Amino acid sequence: MLPPSEKWELFTSIVSGQFTQREAAAKWRVDRSTVTTICRSAKEGALAALSARPGRPGKTPEQVELEDARAELEQLRATITAQAVELHLYRGKSRWD
Repeated sequence: MLPPSEKWELFTSIVSGQFTQREAAAKWRVDRSTVTTICRSAKEGALAALSARPGRPGKTPEQVELEDARAELEQLRATITAQAVELHLYRGKSRWD
């Protein structure tokens, strides 16, 4: 298990032509399939980052759901407060004897 910095070093050394995949696997003492996986992951990550639109990133589905839940909670609080005020006005102030 290589740390991310070593994976990056491995990937850049292959891309720059310093090592072949076989040589990189021998140097970092990993299987050639691991080298292939690291290169594929780095390429996919780079393409995903480069294809992102400029500006603010969009909200995740979890963030949207959380905002909706907070808005609903605020609406329910306002409704309960309004009903409590209406009930208080309807029944009047009770005594605390």
